[in-house]
This record gives sequence, C-alpha cells and structure tokens, in this order.
Amino acid sequence: MNYLAHIYLSGSSPQIRVGGFIADAVKGGIPEHYPYKLRSGIRLHRLIDNYTDHHPLVREMVALLNREFGRYGGILPDLFFDHYLARDFENYSSVSLSSFSRKFYFDLVLNYSYLPVRIRRFMWHFIFTNRLCCYRTVEGLMESVGIMVEYRGVPFDINKLQRYFVDNYDYFQDCFYSFFPDVTNYAESMRPEECSR
Repeated sequence: MNYLAHIYLSGSSPQIRVGGFIADAVKGGIPEHYPYKLRSGIRLHRLIDNYTDHHPLVREMVALLNREFGRYGGILPDLFFDHYLARDFENYSSVSLSSFSRKFYFDLVLNYSYLPVRIRRFMWHFIFTNRLCCYRTVEGLMESVGIMVEYRGVPFDINKLQRYFVDNYDYFQDCFYSFFPDVTNYAESMRPEECSR
C-alpha cells in the first residue's frame, strides 16, 4: 500500500499513523527508543504490505503491470489504490480528505524527532504540496509518480503510464473495490485493541 492507504488503515491513533507512514524508511529491527504506538504502526505497515503482496487480486494486477512496465510495475497497484481511496474518501471516513490530511500533517510535525532522515528530507515538500489530497485526481497521481521518477530513479514514462491508467481505469477501480474491504478488515484485526477505529 502507499501513503494514504497506510495512514488510513492505521486507525485513529496519531502515532500509529505516523509509524505506518515512516515504516518503509525503517529497515530491519524497529528501534526500541520509539514509543510503543509508533512501533506498532511500523509493525502494522509491514503486516499490511505482506498481506497485500500475497492477495490474489493484487498478484493478478502486478503480473499485468509487469508485462506492460517491467519489474517496476509491481509498485503501481499501491499508487492506483491511493487514487481511488482519495477520490472516494468520504465513503470510507466520517471526515473529509482535507481534514484528515491536515490532521496527519500536524501529527507528523509533532513526531518530527522520531522521523528517519529520509522522511525528514521530503516531509516539508510532502506537506506544502498537500500530497495526500493530490492523489484525488489522475494528474495529481501522475505528479506523485513523477516525483518518484525524479528522486528514486524509477524509470517510468509518465505519459505512457497515464494513458494506460486512463484506458484501464474501470478495471483498476473494480480491483480497488474488491480488494480494499479485505485489507481494511485485515488491518482492523491486526491493530492493537486499544487503537482500533
């Protein structure tokens, strides 16, 4: 899953959400000096990623995207899912995406001292460009892919990807609608009891 989905699936605890956001930048063991809820968020993120990677529907999507975009196709379902979640956010949450995003950015700043260097490097740009809300449009989604291409060296032709995504929009939407309830139920079952939504 990508940023928005991980934050959403983390439940209502601010530190679990922040842990879910930073988890990819925490390699190996989870630092013991992190607060319990932050560590729980990192663990939950890893469980969600494992569940997602092994889900039959996601594996089908990855196989399709790998044929079209090579070995980096596997990262695209996560990005696509963030688009559909952002677009339909009010169907999944009692608060708007704008309010949800502002609250998360505030919590991220409050937990700045725990953020890995990699997260600190892009955090302000992430906040100032309101990346979470940008996922709502196809153009915003492609901007995020463009950032990945520029800073992480992922070799996507953005124009080709956008055409492909738009041409197959309904298929990927159906995949999201089928998969997201499954991963939501899984995440709820794996969250610490006191941190459930």
